[in-house]
Amino acid sequence: MEGQVEKTQSCGTICLKYLLFLFNILFWLAGGAVLAVGMWTLVEKSDYISLLNSSFYSASAYILIAAGVIVIVTGIIGCCATLKEMKSLLIVYLILLLCIFLLEIIAGVLAYITYQECFPFCYQLDEELRQNLKETMQQKYQQPGEESITQAVDKLQQEFKCCGSHNFSDWRGCVWIQAAENERLIPDSCCKTPSDLCGRRDHPSNIYKGGCIMKLEEFFLSQLYILGAVAIGIAFLQLVGMMFTCCLYRNFKEELY
Repeated sequence: MEGQVEKTQSCGTICLKYLLFLFNILFWLAGGAVLAVGMWTLVEKSDYISLLNSSFYSASAYILIAAGVIVIVTGIIGCCATLKEMKSLLIVYLILLLCIFLLEIIAGVLAYITYQECFPFCYQLDEELRQNLKETMQQKYQQPGEESITQAVDKLQQEFKCCGSHNFSDWRGCVWIQAAENERLIPDSCCKTPSDLCGRRDHPSNIYKGGCIMKLEEFFLSQLYILGAVAIGIAFLQLVGMMFTCCLYRNFKEELY
């Protein structure tokens, strides 16, 4: 009878080990996905972040990267603790899972409180960002020493199929457009089919008339939605992982006595 109980416990422990190992693989992959999104945002979209003159959007990318690294490290610790059957490392892993879970809850609560407090001023903040982008385009586009800004604006307008901050008319106040030697009404990057001097015509058949700020905000909001969705998914995985870890730790402890 005792041998049967011991055998049952051993099978249960083996099953828990495999389940926890599988969980850690999923946890590790989730962390890799978060890290990849954060790195992609910084590498591919860093020019757009600089155009807004705001640290709010760049902070979201760094949060994604930090979260991804923490999740990957935690997953590696979990795999080592499971395969090596190290109770002390298993406790460390459980504590890390619990800390990440609590941080996610705190971050969610703070985000909700911050949103409620800033709600009356959100429109003002949004207008400030729009104005910053408009001034950057008008004052720095095609100016000496501002080559990075020029490239970022051209890339923005072509990738998002837009023209100007609010709309194409923003370019009328551009220093470069107003220059006597310039024959263009808008930059060539506003054209649906870019070519040299195509910006001489601002007819709707030739250019994108909509502004870039809405497209840019939608892009960064999508990054925040991804962060939120992944956080919810990881939080659920953490609850499952903590349950498996507690059960496995208890089984390890029982098999020693």
